[in-house]
This record gives sequence, C-alpha cells and structure tokens, in this order.
Amino acid sequence: MSVDLLLAIAAFGIGIVVGLTGMGGGALMTPMLVLFFDVPPLTAVSSDLVASAVMKPVGSVVHLRRGTVHLGLVKWLSVGSIPAAFSGVVIARSLGGGEDVQNVIRIALGIALLLSAAGLIVRAYIRLVEHARRRDGRADPLPQGRPRVALRPLPIVVVGIAGGIVVGMTSVGSGSLIIIALMTLYPRLKASELVGTDLVQAVPLVASAALGHIIFGDFQLAITTSLLVGCIPGVWLGAHLSARASGGLVRRALAFVLLASALKLLNVSTTDTGVILLVVAIFAPVLWMFVRRRHGFPALASRGGGAHR
Repeated sequence: MSVDLLLAIAAFGIGIVVGLTGMGGGALMTPMLVLFFDVPPLTAVSSDLVASAVMKPVGSVVHLRRGTVHLGLVKWLSVGSIPAAFSGVVIARSLGGGEDVQNVIRIALGIALLLSAAGLIVRAYIRLVEHARRRDGRADPLPQGRPRVALRPLPIVVVGIAGGIVVGMTSVGSGSLIIIALMTLYPRLKASELVGTDLVQAVPLVASAALGHIIFGDFQLAITTSLLVGCIPGVWLGAHLSARASGGLVRRALAFVLLASALKLLNVSTTDTGVILLVVAIFAPVLWMFVRRRHGFPALASRGGGAHR
C-alpha cells in the first residue's frame, strides 16, 4: 500500500502540535485534509477518526498507569457518548447523499472548529481565574493526592451525548469540547486529571465513531495509513518538546489556526477571512493583556508561568 509522503509530512507537523498541547488532532487533521488535500469532508472525517482510534489508546495507558484517570467520570461520559457518536454518523448520512452530505459535514465541521477555538479561550480564562483565586487565598489549593469528585450522572451523560454527536459528525471535540465541560463541572480537578480522564473517555467515544464511519461513512485505508505514518512520530516528538515550549503560546496559535480553518470551511470569502484574522491578531493579544492585568498578573507572562499563560 502506497503512502502519500506529503500527507504524512503534514500529519507529522500536526502530531507535534498534539504532543505539545494534548489537543488539536481532529480539529487540525480533518480541515487539513479538506482544505489542502481536497479530500471530501466525509472521507476526511472517516479517515481521521479511524486513525485517532488507533492512536488514542497509547496515551490512555500512560495516564491509567499514573492514576490520573477518574473511571467514574469515564463510565458516565461513555454511557452518553458511545451511542451518540455512532448516531452522529447515522445522522450525517441521513441528511442526504453525495454533495448534500459533504456540504452538511463541511458546515458542521466549521461550526465545531469555531466552538473548539472558543473553548481554548474559555479554558485559558478559567485557568487564569483559578490561579488568581489560589494566589489571593480565595480558593482552597488543589489537592495534592487524587481529588474526590461527587459524580453527577445526568449532566455527565448529557455532556457525553452532545460530545458524541459532534465527534461522530465532524471528528472534532473529543479532546477540546468535552474537556471544557469537565473543567466547568469539576473545577477542582488538576490539569493532569482532566487530560487523563478526557483522553481515556475518548477511546471508546472515538472507537464508536470510527466503527460508524467504517460502516456508513467513506473510510479510505490509504489516507488513514499516511496519517498514522506521519502523526505517530510527530506526537512522540511533540511530547518530548512539551517541557521546553510555551504551552500557552502554542494554544493561542492553535486557536488562531482553528478560526482560520473554520472561516474557510464556512465559505467566508478570502478577503473577509483576512480582515477577520487581522483584527483578531491585533486586538486579541491586547485584550488578553488587559484581562491578565485585571486579575493582578503582569501583562506579559514570564517563561515558566504555567497554566495561567
């Protein structure tokens, strides 16, 4: 089976971002396939999900061994997400055939990317506020051991259903949208607990969506193979670079790329896209510096500033 070298190289670059930040896999891979390699949206979603189903368990094993996973949260999220992810594929297919379904997937993907970009901003703001509260003594410090959480099955299942449908239709959300919901429901969880729990719950979620796309989607083994050949070493390299790179800077760049991809997928003209991105590039850093000063931090984060960057 031939490997598309250019596609593998692009997947390698995205793998580095995933290794650095723990997010951005489907949110970058699928639009890359659609926008730069002219892969039909449904084929891109199908191939990316099957590739993710192969890669997700690797990181999950590491977090399970470290004890940074709340299996109770994983269980209730999976109750909602597994059937919802499979249903998301069926919903996408039921909306039409041929060009119709491709347009629906393209629009859904664009909306999901906008939500992911917004989610990154919300995640950064929540971390900033929590850091300020702990600094000022207005909040209890995060527990050093494994924190206890009071399971609330209903909202967790609802989050799983919503996340599963989005992932099933677009391949986006297993590592971005759901983790934002977990941060909101359980703000006392440490970052490692959030990432570990989110990564493990994504394994059955993505597997269910991948199975649905193999049966009902437009899965192409050659594309998936090329993605895996590039992405696996990229993730490994990114994970080793993560200790030296500014996670905050990478996440901000990721949000900018997600916004640009979303605008193009939603058929915004090149001129309008350029204007929007220019406005964001100029004013977003200024606004973030104002928010930091508002919470008592220097406008520019020093290197090693941690999660509040």
